[in-house]
Amino acid sequence: MLPVVLKKQLSPVLQNGFVIKRAVFQQCLELYPMPEWETLMQKVNKLNRFKKKNNDFIRRFTAGVKLVELDGSGRLLVPKDLIAFAGISKDIVVSAAVNIVEIWDKDKYEQAIDDATVDFADLVEEVMGQDDDNGVS
Repeated sequence: MLPVVLKKQLSPVLQNGFVIKRAVFQQCLELYPMPEWETLMQKVNKLNRFKKKNNDFIRRFTAGVKLVELDGSGRLLVPKDLIAFAGISKDIVVSAAVNIVEIWDKDKYEQAIDDATVDFADLVEEVMGQDDDNGVS
């Protein structure tokens, strides 16, 4: 069941459906609103499939991709193979990640957050601290 607050935020795209897939970097699932997925696929479709690494990437990136919609009760039916991939047991965390939604097993999410806490200050500086507003590098 999607949280009410998230459903309200997603209301403009609910009728278009979603794509759910395995995450690339973490043991969780990624839920893409259809417009986001289509934008991403436009980029992927520009890759030259006659290059082995591109073909391998496309195959791995799209492995397990499923089209899903909310049912009449506002539930998202997650396929069993994706539940197994994410190691989802009982409790889940639904986390907004800019333009997609991540779906985690609660314990795995908490562990991922704990693991990242130690290096987060360095990560923030590296990712967000590179651009100064005054134009000086």
